[in-house]
Amino acid sequence: MKLGEIAQKLGCALEGDAQTEIHGVAGIESAQPGELTFISNPRYRQAARTTRASAVLVSRDFSSARDAGLPLLALLRSEDPYLDFARAIGFFYTPPRYAPSVHPTAVIAASAQIGAGAHIGPYCYVDEGAVLGRNAVLHSFVAIYRGARIGNEFFAHAHAVVRENCRIGDRVVLQNGAIVGGDGFGFAKQRDGRWYKMRQSGVTVIGDDVEIQSNACVDRATVGETRIASGAKLDDLVLVGHGSSVGENALLCGQVGLAGSTKIGKNCVLAGQVGCAGHLTVGDGAIITSQSGVPGDVPPGALYSGYPAVENRQWLKTSAAVSRVPELAKTVRQLEAEIARLKARIGA
Repeated sequence: MKLGEIAQKLGCALEGDAQTEIHGVAGIESAQPGELTFISNPRYRQAARTTRASAVLVSRDFSSARDAGLPLLALLRSEDPYLDFARAIGFFYTPPRYAPSVHPTAVIAASAQIGAGAHIGPYCYVDEGAVLGRNAVLHSFVAIYRGARIGNEFFAHAHAVVRENCRIGDRVVLQNGAIVGGDGFGFAKQRDGRWYKMRQSGVTVIGDDVEIQSNACVDRATVGETRIASGAKLDDLVLVGHGSSVGENALLCGQVGLAGSTKIGKNCVLAGQVGCAGHLTVGDGAIITSQSGVPGDVPPGALYSGYPAVENRQWLKTSAAVSRVPELAKTVRQLEAEIARLKARIGA
């Protein structure tokens, strides 16, 4: 594509030759001539001096010189370079398309309802009473249990599972090994010390435009529903415990764990390895930083960190103080020794 065409499609102001040919996109450190890259993180600002890319998406106020001897770098000024780069990828990469078909090794129950345009790949299984909407793709080894109801434009990669009676909206993507509606972790201790398994009689409900990535698990409720609202995104190895709810457009990053009956508000971000104790609420728009442990409610719009998770500024002050503990301990020992000498002198 011509660079001018890309700028027009993205709605960006172009500073450079509109006739420059662009044949792909790449990261700023590996980009080559003929490729488009971007800068959204300030730490990569200096990379613009040396990148070999032909053009770069930058913020409206971006400025950077080029190293001597390198050609001029065309700039596409954007309100959101990261988002526009994501859009630009789609100009050059088209994911595989799957023709409507049913592979001969797939097993589809007689009472299952399969919408028009569906692609059912090798060794998939669709159980009795399951409903699959229009243009669904089940890649391979996908299992849709009895009574599951799934909307249009569903895409399940290999080894994804949707358990019995769960409900899934439109345009949902399950990456490899994602499991919707597995049994919640519910056991009651008996007098003899053994655990009694509580029947997980509820379901999991997934809204529209949700993506659940590889090996993530959204457990079914013991009673009632586990619910993932429309637009939410769950990263690899996320666990949503039974009876929990995740709000619209929430983002749960890798290895986040929600114990049962946790409520995550809309537009929240839980960074990698955040753990939430059960029966708590994280308010709308809250952000919890990596490896934080959340034992109680988090107010809307808050930025929390640490364990136990507290307001981010407080956590930063605490962390700074902890780093001084060895120095403070040495000072205390010195003071104790001085006090002991003074006491000995007075006693003498």
